[in-house]
Amino acid sequence: MELQTAADTLAQLGNPTRLEVVRCLVKAGPSGMTVGSIQKQLDIPASTLTHHLKHLKEVGLLVQKREKTILWCSIDYQRLNEISVFLVDECCSFCSKEFGNEKTELDAA
Repeated sequence: MELQTAADTLAQLGNPTRLEVVRCLVKAGPSGMTVGSIQKQLDIPASTLTHHLKHLKEVGLLVQKREKTILWCSIDYQRLNEISVFLVDECCSFCSKEFGNEKTELDAA
């Protein structure tokens, strides 16, 4: 992963609302959640959620799928794994031996 790509992705995760969206979607698993369900769970206005989803989609963390009038959102687990591996390999390489492995992989739920 390129440094700028990692920085952009981490910048988006630095927003508490976006991080909470990611947490909700990771907990939901690969099937994801509808936008309405996310909005209800986070108790935020639709326009605010749309703004945050746009930012997560721009950095590749969010996948959206439309089924008729329902918009489903899910996490791109490969992208989430890439940022995790980047942090361990590039920023915490001195800790890798303490972790017991050289790469960190996230299970897709």
